[in-house]
Amino acid sequence: MENAELIGLSRQTALRRQLDVVANNLANISTSGYKAERSQFAEYIMPTAEASSFQMADRSVSYVWDRGTVTDFNPGAVTLTGNPLDVTLREGDFFVIDTPAGERYTRNGAFQINSEGLLTTSEGMAVQGEGGSISFAPAEVDITISADGTISSSAGLKGKLQAVSFESPQLLTREGASLFAGENANPAQSTFTQGALEGSNVQGVTEITDMIEISRAYQSLSNMLKRMDDLRQSAVQKLGRIDA
Repeated sequence: MENAELIGLSRQTALRRQLDVVANNLANISTSGYKAERSQFAEYIMPTAEASSFQMADRSVSYVWDRGTVTDFNPGAVTLTGNPLDVTLREGDFFVIDTPAGERYTRNGAFQINSEGLLTTSEGMAVQGEGGSISFAPAEVDITISADGTISSSAGLKGKLQAVSFESPQLLTREGASLFAGENANPAQSTFTQGALEGSNVQGVTEITDMIEISRAYQSLSNMLKRMDDLRQSAVQKLGRIDA
């Protein structure tokens, strides 16, 4: 395969990966606390033997290198819901969630109470307070969450929401739509707001525009590679023809 085709293939692979990232962002545009992903690419110069001392020096062969994705931790818009189990917290902080794989962290404060009376995420994983899980009896009403995270109900004090922060959030590993795994979590004295939810920070118009541009670039590149292939086939046919 010629260098031009290999370069085009590397670009097509990068575009497909970028399209997957944009599509995932759009799929989670309504997910509370979701943080958009951004693709990162770089130029990779193929190491080859070269002869730069000649008048017509060797030309470098550059490929597109998919370096992965980064997470955009900018806050999403906050919406007042009036639901006493919906909570937001200060920018940069995370709720602590107990999962089968250990503690995980999220900005999604759409909580609920399960059949066992535990305060959980919408996926059923326990929300952690400073003293462990937070539970309620069936008859308890008037649940309130103060600005410092203290939770109380008609039965009295129930606990205090736990919050953490990270010096380098970009080192967190995404697990699912809104959960993150990481190390070296620092306890945070966050500020909480009851009856409100932080939405996704995905900008729909921007993502759709990116999707259109990616699709056009992919189609344009496919057409160029096809023309190159047609040109090569035509050249082979002409050079291989033997005139009598």
